This record gives sequence, structure tokens and C-alpha cells, in this order.
Amino acid sequence: MYIRRAQEKDIPKMIDLLQQVLQVHADIRPDLFIAGTTKYSIDQLKEILKDDDRPIYAAVNQRDEMIGYAFCKLEQPSASQNMVPHRKLYIDDLCVDASARGLHVGEELFNYVKKEAVQLGCYEVTLAVWEGNESARGFYEHMGLKPKETIMEYILKKEDK
Repeated sequence: MYIRRAQEKDIPKMIDLLQQVLQVHADIRPDLFIAGTTKYSIDQLKEILKDDDRPIYAAVNQRDEMIGYAFCKLEQPSASQNMVPHRKLYIDDLCVDASARGLHVGEELFNYVKKEAVQLGCYEVTLAVWEGNESARGFYEHMGLKPKETIMEYILKKEDK
């Protein structure tokens, strides 16, 4: 296995992996996620692949077939007089194909993202994990991530309206 930037030829597998990860989210939060859909369309993926501020790192097998990905976004928080300016590499989506889980593909991807973040002059690598996705939370904690902030919700009911 090795890691490289994703290419247009990877789009069909990216769609498959996007469906896999979306299904996990739809199982946890069917009130928010629509099963059978994907986060990005083929056309959107083609545009993202051209954007150096939104790199997609592909874990590929010996046949150069994608077995996992890390969608990233290079971000700089807006200027604020009460925060130190810094760059971060945000992991927008990380997925390992079901057939490759348990083979340390996710660890290799995350370690690659960290190295890229250093090369890009970033202060941190961040991501969001949905409540209820204990497998992902456990993996990220194993990789050394810690909660930075918590977003809480109150779902409005009929009597609130």
C-alpha cells in the first residue's frame, strides 16, 4: 500500500467509499442523512481534485486501486483580535474500504495527512466526528486526537413551534 494524491480515475471508487461512509452516518442519524446518497457528485469531485487547498489523499493497493481516502481542506481561521493566527488541515472525510479495514490503512492515511500538514506550515490537523460513531471516535483517539470543542444541539419539537 502507498499513498498519493487522488486522480480522476479514482472517482468511481471515491463514490463507492462516499456511499459507505454516508451509510454509517445515515444509520446513526437518519433524521439528518439520506441513505443511498453521497456528499459529493462526480462533477464536484472533478473540481475538488483541481483545488490544491482541498487535497484528497488516496491509499492505494499494489494494483494502484483506491482502498481509502482522506478529503482535506487547508483552512485559516478568520482574523480575530483574540485568537492567534494559524493554519490547519481539516480532514473533511476519511474512509477505508470495508474490505481493507483492520489493515492499518486509516493509520497510514492519518500519518500521511500529519506529514502533509507539517509541509504546508499548519499548526494542527482537525476533524469532526459524529456522536454515536464510536468506532471512528475510538480510532481517532487511538491516533492521538483529543476533543477541541463540542457542538451541542436541541432538536425542535412540535410544541416548540
